[in-house]
Amino acid sequence: MSLSVIIITKNEEANLQACLESVSFANQWVVVDSGSSDNTREIATAFGAEVTQTQTWPGFGAQKNLALSLATGEWVLSIDADERVTPELAVEILQAIADRGTDALEIPRLTQFCGQWIHHCGWNPDFVLRLFRRGQARFSDDLVHERVLLSSGARARLKGRLLHYSYPTPAHYWRKLEQYSMAWAQQAHARGKPSSMPRAVISGLIAFIKSYFFRLGFLDGSMGFAVCAMQAQAAFGKYFTLYCLNQQHVSKKS
Repeated sequence: MSLSVIIITKNEEANLQACLESVSFANQWVVVDSGSSDNTREIATAFGAEVTQTQTWPGFGAQKNLALSLATGEWVLSIDADERVTPELAVEILQAIADRGTDALEIPRLTQFCGQWIHHCGWNPDFVLRLFRRGQARFSDDLVHERVLLSSGARARLKGRLLHYSYPTPAHYWRKLEQYSMAWAQQAHARGKPSSMPRAVISGLIAFIKSYFFRLGFLDGSMGFAVCAMQAQAAFGKYFTLYCLNQQHVSKKS
């Protein structure tokens, strides 16, 4: 059974080599790059990946669907440049795609924050649907937080870990928070979703209480507290940004 790996990138020279090496067992590597100014494309080409560059950024869902359209394998594995497939997971993936009983597989992901693996806070267990038969799924068209939409078929879960090196420093987190909050708010605003300052504040408080107490974030120590506090900031930030966009829209109409 042939396997295609698809990755979307922008300025990922620090991550891409290790990412590609972790999926060297695949038959095809598709990299869709959105205007990197570093050596991302050169690293991908040297590895043997098929590189496509886009001039505009259509959002995560559309960009991943473009990468998916370029895949030729019977199975597709979608990963991000800051993720790594462990050797144990690689073996399990190869065994799973040889089994014709499933069409999609969820993978447990473990995320690192500022050098520490986070085992609670709602980040673990974190099952992500990333492996599926080509033709059986596509990505939602969301600007951010896109989902894999299965057309049909059975799904199962693997046991091997997908390692996620998403936040090596707080600066990386804040950059992603700003990017995701704006993308989410623009999408929600376009759909006419309401917001308010009380909604933003309450969302932030609920996010912290849920992740720190109910999802046992306190067991991850000081970094657990930091993660939960930042998740609260993320919840507040997206609704506050939406509130500002809605207010700007009202001001323009009046």
